[in-house]
Amino acid sequence: MIPCDRGQGAVGNMRKGHPVLGCCGLDCGLCPAYHIDGPSRCPGCGGKDFLEKHPSCSILTCCVKRNGLEVCAQCTDYPCEQFRDADRGPDYKTTAKRILTNQEYIRVQGLDAFLTRQAERKAILRELLSNFNDGRKKTLYCLAATLLPLDKLQGALSEAKRHVEKSGETDQKENARIMKEILESLAVNENESLRMRKQKTP
Repeated sequence: MIPCDRGQGAVGNMRKGHPVLGCCGLDCGLCPAYHIDGPSRCPGCGGKDFLEKHPSCSILTCCVKRNGLEVCAQCTDYPCEQFRDADRGPDYKTTAKRILTNQEYIRVQGLDAFLTRQAERKAILRELLSNFNDGRKKTLYCLAATLLPLDKLQGALSEAKRHVEKSGETDQKENARIMKEILESLAVNENESLRMRKQKTP
């Protein structure tokens, strides 16, 4: 889907403004790999030591090194050929559906408005990981924070908190189970999948 080229030159640490926001439109701060503790953690698109962990991405090189931009939505040539199949193909994963919608939001509403919205999503994700994680729900929560409508996410978190307060439940596994049920029910209503998977080519 998004080609990577090992020969594109060094662009690591070049993005001073928003290194966690992928040039392609994905929010690395909502990715499970960003929340790993240890050397395998991904620092985000263009973040510190990014090129030591990933090949140089042609989109990152074009956007940052050649054009001095933060995201492709700021480019006069967007959408270019690199985004022709961004929403389909054998490598199309669940979260990749947000590439085009995020870019369009940035084009219409502006980068600051997008980052404000994403900050709310990240705050919800942090709370999910801190208070409702049994050690096995990181991917589920990251996908939920990426894919589900922000207002519905906020509502789901409030519902889970009310349940915990009412029941007095202190077991983290039980609270994680409740949160999982709430999010999965919401995902069904929104016709979304909270499983990281590839989708077959239509």
